[in-house]
Amino acid sequence: MTELAEKSGDFIRPYFGNPDLVVETKSDATPVTLADRGAEELMRSLIRKRFPTHGLVGEELGSERADAEFVWVLDPIDGTKSFASACPLFGTLIALLHHGQPVLGAIHQPILHQLMLGDSTTTTLNGRAVRVRPMARIEDATLLTTNVHSPARHQNGHAFDALAARAKLFRTWGDCYGYLLVASGWADVMCDPIMNPWDIAALIPVIRGAGGIITDWQGKDPVNAKSMVSAGPALHSQVIAALNP
Repeated sequence: MTELAEKSGDFIRPYFGNPDLVVETKSDATPVTLADRGAEELMRSLIRKRFPTHGLVGEELGSERADAEFVWVLDPIDGTKSFASACPLFGTLIALLHHGQPVLGAIHQPILHQLMLGDSTTTTLNGRAVRVRPMARIEDATLLTTNVHSPARHQNGHAFDALAARAKLFRTWGDCYGYLLVASGWADVMCDPIMNPWDIAALIPVIRGAGGIITDWQGKDPVNAKSMVSAGPALHSQVIAALNP
């Protein structure tokens, strides 16, 4: 997993902040670049050579043997809008599933040279063990989300706005980088009201390994979910209650 992160990061890095970067729009109205597609193809090639029986699921290039015992789930650039705007709040997400359950996850920020690895028991950032912050009150917490307009479009926007108003600090340090901040104790809550499988899989073992709780917006199992809420144990139930009054 470290090799996948490092080699994809080497591929992505020259595109970041490049004025000649071409940004295309996919059929779902989301952006994509040569860095997204090329990094995913590079990781797929490495996995095929090392683990030819494993399955592959990726945002840009689809699925291969998705019913295999072991399946890799790849999001080469989670946060392409930030990446294409020369903002480093993006990352590469890599997950390994065993019988459909995420057992290993990585968040790699190639510009800041940050590699977070989690196995649901331990999470490290550049080799150093990290933990969620022991925050007990929403009023003292730093709350993050990716897009301030998305809760109203996909969940209970009024409830989210009320939660954000209670938080000590509310910011859009979003996409996978928000989860890196929560897992390393620099933020307390990360909420995303709409997500895809490749957005989610790597985050589960990372947050759990850091001692956090990760569920969907309603507090249910995050595997195969379509939304995400992550926080420390003392805060998570409070956040779920606030989001679902």
